[in-house]
Amino acid sequence: MGAYVAEVALRWSDMDAFGHVNHARTITLLEEARADLLFTEAEKQGLLGMAEGMVVARIVIDYHAPLMYAAKSLQVRMSVRELKTASFVIDYTAYAQEAVCTAETLMVPYDLRAGRPRRLTTEERGFLSVWRAEQLETGRA
Repeated sequence: MGAYVAEVALRWSDMDAFGHVNHARTITLLEEARADLLFTEAEKQGLLGMAEGMVVARIVIDYHAPLMYAAKSLQVRMSVRELKTASFVIDYTAYAQEAVCTAETLMVPYDLRAGRPRRLTTEERGFLSVWRAEQLETGRA
């Protein structure tokens, strides 16, 4: 299927003193897009476990252009790679007229009751595999 696309609204409070979206807010916007995929879309497909425990183990972000508040929204295209037994990577390309950033997060399913990482279920792996892509279209290697 390729990339999952989420549209995230920009808020006035996302803007910094220079008139563009603050870097920490950009990460929050990516988080909102990721939640749309892993929680909202997964729940629509009957998967509730992802919302019960999923943690970010690592995040990397590269900025390509300033994200201006005037854009009003950010289109975030996400795909999954390195789908392993107990982790996976989500790749992002965020657009506001042009690609403003690319990012990746290493995600780990987590058992909140036991207080430790867990393995992905067969159903979760099936859901994530739908969004697998070798590379997004931004030239990211």
